[in-house]
Amino acid sequence: MSKITFSTKEIKMLKRNPNVQSVSERAITYTDSFKNRFMDEYLGGKLPRQIFMDNGFDVDVIGIKRIEQSAYRWKKAYKKDGLIGLTDSRKSGSGRPLKRELTPSEVIERQEARIKLLEGQVELLKKLEVTERRLLNENLESSRVYQLISETIEQSGFKRMTKYFCDFLEVSRSGYYSFLQAYTIREAREQLDLKAKEVILKAFNRRGYKKGSRSIKMILENEYNIIFSRKKIQRIMKKYGIVCPHRKANPYKKIAKATKEHQVVPNKLNREFKQGIPVFVNIVVAFSYFSVVFSQGYRATLAGLMI
Repeated sequence: MSKITFSTKEIKMLKRNPNVQSVSERAITYTDSFKNRFMDEYLGGKLPRQIFMDNGFDVDVIGIKRIEQSAYRWKKAYKKDGLIGLTDSRKSGSGRPLKRELTPSEVIERQEARIKLLEGQVELLKKLEVTERRLLNENLESSRVYQLISETIEQSGFKRMTKYFCDFLEVSRSGYYSFLQAYTIREAREQLDLKAKEVILKAFNRRGYKKGSRSIKMILENEYNIIFSRKKIQRIMKKYGIVCPHRKANPYKKIAKATKEHQVVPNKLNREFKQGIPVFVNIVVAFSYFSVVFSQGYRATLAGLMI
């Protein structure tokens, strides 16, 4: 505990802070929401002193030693029990053991508080299990994973589980926070893409039939005086599901090709066209052929002379 004591004026000033549950001359009790917010911003890279200053605390009044002690205590509790470790359990149980026996009403009260705590832990684990299954079923790139983590944290209420989800999905926590900071840039880019989509759809549906990226590019340049690169047109079409239908293959042609036979004749001779015939036989055949031709020509010549 810090040795700094608060004056009456300082106590009144601290009580006006919504992050303070109660304050005395020597101690401050912070709200659970502030402790959860502290851990979230601390895991995001902020220093404890800066977090206290951003939430309306005067460092000179509460003292840097008290801030360091609180940060150490909350980090240790968060590492051990998670979000539940940050809750104030002094109402349900005291750190000093009682020497007397508890009355039946006190026993019942403590058991009820324990049951409520266990029920809260079970509900938290159920939500966490559903969230983990949802995240694991998605096989996406980093930007889509960051968006899914952001949506999951907002919908399920796990506002202090950023580090857990990033480690669970094996993505960078600094990349996740950079993704959140670039929200305005992404929104401006999305608006530009929507405007480009409207222009592309005009060219896409012109003259009653759908077109591809090449035709869209030429129509935009020639008729609308708008110059888009073909890559940009393809990106917008892919992003918003603008698909140009392709001509389907004729199934009857495939069937006809599949039923045809002997399209390719096997090469059995391999350009050896005179297999099995001796060379001298070829010479004899050639000689007899030329002799017949010569004799026929000779006879025709003699017949002409006789005439």
